[in-house]
Amino acid sequence: MTEGTPPLGAIVQSFFTDHLITVKGLRAASVRSYRDTIRLLLVFAAADKRCRITRLSLSDLTFERVVAFLRHLEVDRHNHIRTRNQRLAAIHTLFDYIATRAPEMLGVCQRVAAIPMKRAAPAETRFLERDEIEQLFADLPKGGRLALRDRALLLFLYNTGARAQEVADLRVGHLDLGEHPVVRLHGKGDKWRTCPLWRHTATLLHDLLGTQSSVGAQAPVFAAGGQPLTRSGIYKVVRRHASNLDNPTTGRRVSPHVFRHYVDACVMWPAWVFPLTGLPRVPVPAT
Repeated sequence: MTEGTPPLGAIVQSFFTDHLITVKGLRAASVRSYRDTIRLLLVFAAADKRCRITRLSLSDLTFERVVAFLRHLEVDRHNHIRTRNQRLAAIHTLFDYIATRAPEMLGVCQRVAAIPMKRAAPAETRFLERDEIEQLFADLPKGGRLALRDRALLLFLYNTGARAQEVADLRVGHLDLGEHPVVRLHGKGDKWRTCPLWRHTATLLHDLLGTQSSVGAQAPVFAAGGQPLTRSGIYKVVRRHASNLDNPTTGRRVSPHVFRHYVDACVMWPAWVFPLTGLPRVPVPAT
């Protein structure tokens, strides 16, 4: 590292506070994803150099170390190619920023930027058939402290195709349970989308909110002990009630994401009232 080159710590801190947050305006979840990637890279570089992480310098982030790090993700950490590509995208962004702060590193940054993404076969789409969905709701407990919440949660997932994080971030103020019930979902990329709710879904949500002590606009819709359910909590609710629908033959393991995939359901149709049973069976492509 030449005299006058910013230290690695200052570059990394500026990358997060100035570039990712101030300039790009990324959400906290996206910033955490960058943080995790760069933490793994720095830990690997320190281990490869056999020094403390605080002794690393900018010149230690070489092209060869980046390539070795990507190999480490696949071979030692057994990361999927899609995970490897996600980490590489974050590294590309970091080195693009380093090139603007330390021009003497431009050659290294250009070589890192030229590292290509690996091709990966798209994941197989797995879904629940209509009769399986109907059986799931028929088997749900009708009594108990969490029965209403779990039923409303599962139906909300099926109705909207919402991501687990969108459900975790859902607040009372995002719901409109009036004559034409809709929900506003805050998703990936800081994007909002509006989704119609079936009348049965709206009724369950209305009943659920009636059982909560706090129903202010910022109160969570799905909660446990007064705190909003996390992605992990939502996953556990789904597994508790739907694990018997796993299919070892096809490798299907029911998770919140499975509810985003459907074949014969009118989940995203722009209609306001669809009861759970008795829907017309109209085949549509799985999404």
